Amino acid sequence: MDYGTFQGILTIIVMVTFVGIFYWAYSKHSKSKFDEAANLVFSDDELAKMSKDSGEQK
Repeated sequence: MDYGTFQGILTIIVMVTFVGIFYWAYSKHSKSKFDEAANLVFSDDELAKMSKDSGEQK
């Protein structure tokens, strides 16, 4: 196996990996998980505010 064949096989592996990641990122199955992850920043603020408010009531 010469260097050109190795480059060709490696190119195909990288291309298949890229298409797989692209499909995974834009599939409908992953959308709900990504939406939930995108809103985690806001839920942390709400939890901190809730714990602060409950501490003041005691």
